[in-house]
Amino acid sequence: MSKNDCCPQPEPETSCCPTNKDGTECCPPVQSSEPSCAEVADDRPGYKLWPFVCDWTTASGQQIPKVATRLTATDIAGRWQMRWGFGRTRYSIAPGLYAIGTPSGDSPVLVTANYKMTFDILRRDMYGHDAWILVIDTKGINVWCAAGKGTFSTDEIVRQVERAKLQDLVNHRTLILPQLGAPGVAAHEVAKACGFKVLYGPVRSSDLPEFIDKGNKASPQMRRVTFGLVDRLVLTPVELVHMWKHILYSIVALFLVGGIGPEIFSLSAAWSRGGAAVAAGMMALLTGAVVTPLLLPWVPGRAFAKKGAITGLAIGLAASLIFADTLGWLNTVALIIATATISSWCAMHFTGSSTFTSPSGVEKEMRQAIPAQAAALLVGALCWLAGAF
Repeated sequence: MSKNDCCPQPEPETSCCPTNKDGTECCPPVQSSEPSCAEVADDRPGYKLWPFVCDWTTASGQQIPKVATRLTATDIAGRWQMRWGFGRTRYSIAPGLYAIGTPSGDSPVLVTANYKMTFDILRRDMYGHDAWILVIDTKGINVWCAAGKGTFSTDEIVRQVERAKLQDLVNHRTLILPQLGAPGVAAHEVAKACGFKVLYGPVRSSDLPEFIDKGNKASPQMRRVTFGLVDRLVLTPVELVHMWKHILYSIVALFLVGGIGPEIFSLSAAWSRGGAAVAAGMMALLTGAVVTPLLLPWVPGRAFAKKGAITGLAIGLAASLIFADTLGWLNTVALIIATATISSWCAMHFTGSSTFTSPSGVEKEMRQAIPAQAAALLVGALCWLAGAF
C-alpha cells in the first residue's frame, strides 16, 4: 500500500463540464471537506505506512492502525543500526494510538515513547495479547532518557489522551506507563487533567504480559532495575561511534607531535614515538569505552571517571612495558598519565548510559573530574614534549 492510496486518483478525461475556448472548465471547482494526503501523511499514526502497520480497525468512529507483533529483518537491522548510533535522531514514529491484536473497550492502554526501537520491543513482547498502545511524542527519545529530558511528561500524556479520545474508546480509566518513565510524570496531575489514573508497569516490557494477566500486579523482581553484563555491552558501540571524529583528529595530532624533536621534525620519530602514542591511545579508548563498562561492578570506586582512571592506569603500565625499548623514561611517564586520563574521560561518558546515577550525579561528577583530567593531560603533554629533547 502506498502513500497515494489514501487519496482518490483523478478520473479519466470524461468530464461532464464543458470547456471554454481557452481550455478551462466552466464548472466551479469541487470543494472537499476531506483532508489531502499531504495534510494527514505525518499527522496521524500509520499514515506513513510503516511495514509494521498490518491492518486497520475502527473503534468509536476512529480508524486506528493495527501493528504486527513479529519483527521483520528490517526492524532487526534498524535496531542494530541504532545500537551503533547511526541515524538515532531520525528513528521515530508518529505519535498517537495503535492497536495490537483485537483490542476492545476493556483492553489495557500502554503508554510508550515514539522512539521506534522502544515501540518495536513493546509490540514484540505483547505477542498474543490485545492492547491499545498510546505513543507520545518524546522527540524520538527512549522512555528513560525522555523522562529525564522532560519529553516523556505529564502534559504530553494528557495531550495524546485527549487527541486519541480515549475516554470514548475504553471503558476503564487506567493508563499503564513504563516504570522508568516515572521521573517525568506527575500521576496526580494526569488524573486531574484527563481523568485517567496512572499505573506503573514493570521495568521491562517482557514482563508486561504476566503483569497484565495477574491483574496488573507486579512482583518484586519486575520492579527491580538491573544493569547486567549484556545490558552494558550493547551500549558500548554507540560510545565508540560518537568519538570517531575525535579519534581521527587525535591520530593525526599524535603522529605530528611524535615527530617533534631536536631536528625540529623527524619522520622516523613520528613513526616510532607517534606510533607508540597512537597505539597506547587506542588501548586507552577501548579501555574506557568498553573494558571499564564491562568490569563496572568490580572496579573500585563509585565515580565512573575514577573507575576509568584505574583501568586506564593498568593499561598504561602494560603499554609502557610494550614500548620500553622505543621510549625514554619521560615519554613512558607521559604515556601512563595520558592513558589513564583518556580512559577516565571515556568511562565518564558512560555515566549517562547507566542506571547507577541521576542527572544531578552526572553533573556533579563532571564538574569534579574534568578539571583534574585537563590538568593531568597537560602534565602528560609536557612530559611527552620534554622527552623528545
